[in-house]
Amino acid sequence: MGSLSPLDPLFHPLRLGAFALNHRIVQAPCTRMRATKESDGVFVPNDLLVKYYEQRATPGGLMLTEATPISRLAAGYPGVPGIFTPSQITAWKRVTDAVHAKGGIILLQLWHVGRATTPGMLGGVATVSSSDIPIAGKALDGTDYSSAPPKPMTLDEIKDTVQEYAAAAKRAIDAGFDGVEIHGGNGYLLDQFLHDNVNKRTDAYGGSIENRSRLILEIITAVSTAIGSERTGIRLSPYNYFQDTRDSNPQKHWGYLCSAIASLPEGIKPAYVHMIEPRFDEVLDERAKIASLETETKEAEKPSLDSFRAILKKGGVRFIAAGNFKPDNAGGKVSGDGADAVAFGRLFIGNPDLVARLREGYELNKYDRETFYGATPPEKGYTDYPFYSKV
Repeated sequence: MGSLSPLDPLFHPLRLGAFALNHRIVQAPCTRMRATKESDGVFVPNDLLVKYYEQRATPGGLMLTEATPISRLAAGYPGVPGIFTPSQITAWKRVTDAVHAKGGIILLQLWHVGRATTPGMLGGVATVSSSDIPIAGKALDGTDYSSAPPKPMTLDEIKDTVQEYAAAAKRAIDAGFDGVEIHGGNGYLLDQFLHDNVNKRTDAYGGSIENRSRLILEIITAVSTAIGSERTGIRLSPYNYFQDTRDSNPQKHWGYLCSAIASLPEGIKPAYVHMIEPRFDEVLDERAKIASLETETKEAEKPSLDSFRAILKKGGVRFIAAGNFKPDNAGGKVSGDGADAVAFGRLFIGNPDLVARLREGYELNKYDRETFYGATPPEKGYTDYPFYSKV
């Protein structure tokens, strides 16, 4: 590729916390539901997971794992590997060893689904959230979420959950991970505290955005203290609609959260914040999503991540952008200072050699949506995508 390629900005080195990246193409966290069931609610990485991550590892390339439950009661989906049993730690170590053998850098995404599950998936235990508002529709087990509304977390449960995140981060390091990313988006537990259409609490964790942000800031502090802030990142999705989240003023509210993150003390402040573009939606196309945001929110300006990026940059926090990036717009996001790096999800699913294909300008494989969340056989749409060949 020539020096004027629009993708060139993605191939400049980057210091991201403790990590020296050779390029700025990040593997986004994507749930794939391919882990092996060990017992009810306990799934462990297997040979396929080792191969999947090893295929996509590159020297100095940053990889973010699929969302990984921090405890048995944080889980919501079958086939998703956790980080709360010795067997899971041992199995994940095979994955991290394979990635490190290729010079890659891999972080574990820490996850608590909150109300996005059912008691049937938790051995009969009630689900929890910020409030008692259930998600509309049906869960993966076919039951209506409304048949068992979530239980608002008590203050003791909140305190215990903060410590669970810290303990899970330590277990991730034990499993060989280079660090962790806290999952604070996509309508899961931490997002259920942030979004004002879900959080109806009247205590120190509800009401104002200062209170709604409290849990995330406490978890960042606990995780950074446990494993080091330079090995800690967080994912946020201010414009998220997934799991029935609708915030009245995401620009203002997440602007406050970004300011609070950027103002954290050195040693606590995370290495980066990872955000999803407002255009991305699991159901709506880009135009419909933006039109909906502009209609529903109280914001005077168009939905954009730019103001969040500016706030975080001033505080020395790196920024990763994700959401419908392609070869024709990813480089410009970096060269235009909209982000330090770009995360690709679906393109990485379909192209195990995505970094090489983007560098050389090779044609990309098409991904198969039907096999995103499990398949028969399980390697279909997972480890069987071809590497590029000139022949």
